[in-house]
Amino acid sequence: MLQTPTDLELSAADVWMMERALIQARMAGAAGEVPVGAVVVGADGVILAETGNTCVGRSDPSGHAEMVAIRTAAQAMNNYRLPGVTVYVTLEPCAMCAALMVHARISRLVFGAIDPKSGGIVSKYCIGGDGLLNHSFTVTGGVLAEECSHLLREFFQNRR
Repeated sequence: MLQTPTDLELSAADVWMMERALIQARMAGAAGEVPVGAVVVGADGVILAETGNTCVGRSDPSGHAEMVAIRTAAQAMNNYRLPGVTVYVTLEPCAMCAALMVHARISRLVFGAIDPKSGGIVSKYCIGGDGLLNHSFTVTGGVLAEECSHLLREFFQNRR
């Protein structure tokens, strides 16, 4: 089930981590990437990874911010499973990234803007939350959504 900021009071940590993800998104946008940023935080609250999209710069279609950050976090934990981990990302993950979160066994996802065209969490699919797979995770959506959406809109308007 999707929780939104209207459903619960946001913690200062959620806002702070999303602000860090927005910094990564801005840096990605400045580098010509779609401005999406992600931060991965361990169960102890320590940041394991933070990055923005790298698809263009690395010629890598899997270079989505959350995918790169999860890979880095797995290396930091020396484990392909990430129990207790929270992933913060400025845009609702696509189906590819949502499936990765299931396989990595993350505990929680916090995202900013909804992705109505290809969202894999609530918009098009409910990966990780529909009970059809062998793992599910808690989802909080809409954290700093307006700021996250504005960054993406501005990026695409400038490219046209």
